[in-house]
This record gives sequence, C-alpha cells and structure tokens, in this order.
Amino acid sequence: MKKIFTNGCFDIIHPGHLKLLEFCKSMGHVIVGLNSDKSVTRLKGEKRPILNEEDRKYILESCKFVDEVIVFNENTPYDLIMEIKPDIIVKGGDWKVEEVSGHDLAKVLIYKYVDGYSTTKIIQDISSR
Repeated sequence: MKKIFTNGCFDIIHPGHLKLLEFCKSMGHVIVGLNSDKSVTRLKGEKRPILNEEDRKYILESCKFVDEVIVFNENTPYDLIMEIKPDIIVKGGDWKVEEVSGHDLAKVLIYKYVDGYSTTKIIQDISSR
C-alpha cells in the first residue's frame, strides 16, 4: 500500500480539510504531519493555534480518512518526510509543487482548492460577529 503524506496546522477542521484527506485516503495509507502548537504560533501568529495540538491530533485520529498523525515542531515537515519516506505528498490548491516541503523527496500532488473554506477566513468571520 502506498504511503500518502500531507501536513498542516489543522487548527479548525473544515470541509476543505476533509475533502483533501478523503482524496489522500483514496490512494493509500494516510500519514498526517501536524504542526505542534509552537510551530503554529511561529507560522500563524500569537493568537494561534485555536485548538491545542492534543485536541487537533485527537480530531484527526478520529477521522476515517486518516491512518496516522505525527506531530512535528519544525516550521516545515522536511525531516519528517525524510524519515517516513512517503510515496506521495499531497497539499492543497494554494500551493505550487516547487513550494512544497519534500518535493525533492517524493511525488507531489496538488489537490484542488475548495472554495469558501479557509481557517483564517473562519476565524475572521467569527471575530467580526
């Protein structure tokens, strides 16, 4: 079975995340690299994450499209990708192949962007209410 890797903060799980994970699952064993709380704060700012890494990991592990979740502390999952050696890396449609961490280590597929779903936009919408 092929090892499929994707990664991210998964701060507020939304349908865009689930569609990407479902796409991953259609190809094989899904391993999610989950940014630690510290790396989310470094990447997204002091007000993030909304949910802590234990909660985010639990939610992802509960998803039928996910086989394994590994928390990483670095800004990118490059070292984790080198360690697990996936066959395919999947990222969302807001990425270009050459921007994807590990594009030199495995085949990269870009999943179409799901319009209307963005964690940052959801947070902004909640804040403006």
